[in-house]
Amino acid sequence: MSRQNYVFTSESVSEGHPDKVCDRISDTVVDAYLAAEPEARVACETLATTNRVVIAGEVRGPATITADYIAHLARLAIKDIGYEQEGFHWHDADIEVLLHAQSGDIAQGVDAAGNKDEGAGDQGIMFGYAVRETPELMPAPIYYAHRILKRLSEARRSGESGTLGPDAKSQVTVRYENGKPVGVTQIVVSTQHLDPTLNSNDVRAIVEPYVREALPEGWIDAKTVWHVNPTGKFVIGGPDGDAGLTGRKIIVDTYGGAAPHGGGAFSGKDPTKVDRSAAYAARYLAKNVVAADLADRATIQIAYAIGVAQPLALYVDLHGTARVDEAKLESALLEVLDLSPRGIRQHLSLNRPIYARTSSYGHFGRPPEADGGFSWERTDLVDALRSILG
Repeated sequence: MSRQNYVFTSESVSEGHPDKVCDRISDTVVDAYLAAEPEARVACETLATTNRVVIAGEVRGPATITADYIAHLARLAIKDIGYEQEGFHWHDADIEVLLHAQSGDIAQGVDAAGNKDEGAGDQGIMFGYAVRETPELMPAPIYYAHRILKRLSEARRSGESGTLGPDAKSQVTVRYENGKPVGVTQIVVSTQHLDPTLNSNDVRAIVEPYVREALPEGWIDAKTVWHVNPTGKFVIGGPDGDAGLTGRKIIVDTYGGAAPHGGGAFSGKDPTKVDRSAAYAARYLAKNVVAADLADRATIQIAYAIGVAQPLALYVDLHGTARVDEAKLESALLEVLDLSPRGIRQHLSLNRPIYARTSSYGHFGRPPEADGGFSWERTDLVDALRSILG
């Protein structure tokens, strides 16, 4: 039997964190190609350091998307994040674009041809997870770590708190009683600030009201320990303070360590890459299982081989909370969703420019949007699952 009384910690990082700057640029490239050609192929990596950005990878799409245009889009992304500091400035940074044509060997395995359906863009395992801890069916620690930084970002962007910089991290330790989240024992917030005279106490005075807004009422009490800018001054931030790279925050992007991760990053990849699309599908299925009240907690694993259309395996673990047979549920999930790469893309309408917005504050636990963004957060399979499983 699993423990019922314990603490669990997750972290988040803001859109100005060096790795998230890179994720944003890579996903901006994906959006540019999909906007021009929905069947475009993109595998884009970004590296950022002091006033320098390198964009590399493989693409297949219209020639109208030039290196100069991609560099321009990268500058706009950096500007939107808010970097206008001496060591990293959207206008002054040296941006090098090294994208080249997709490998023909990969293309022949992935593309549909004759009687062969489109295959998976890579081998690998993908996980989806949902749990009845928040209205969005996300683990509470990562959900609230994201909310803290999102609220600080809103305050910075609106001018409500003009001294905050784009780079920030949060970490939340949640206390569980009888298996339910009930409070926070430790809060860590490290945020860049533009006024070099501020100390840790000054920064806490600025951020504490926003942290309290982000957390449920009563979760912070006299015993909660705060760590705000524990190293002291944090003026030099972003890629000037630490190099960034696409795909290094995969646990932040998913479930904060509360669930397994197959190891593949999402950002910079078009949805033929099952690292991205099948992880979205797995979350979609897990969320619908919990939303249908078939379990209180669900982990779903899907496995693929490059060039093969159908998944090699589907595994469901309901962690002792099942109200249906797990083997029967596996069969039902295969009925309600075609888990081939094409089936996933069509069902969730993934061939759209909807990815730059996913690059910070998590790919999951976000409301579905009118233009198809976060379509994998819908709960429109509930009735079908209940019908099949009786």
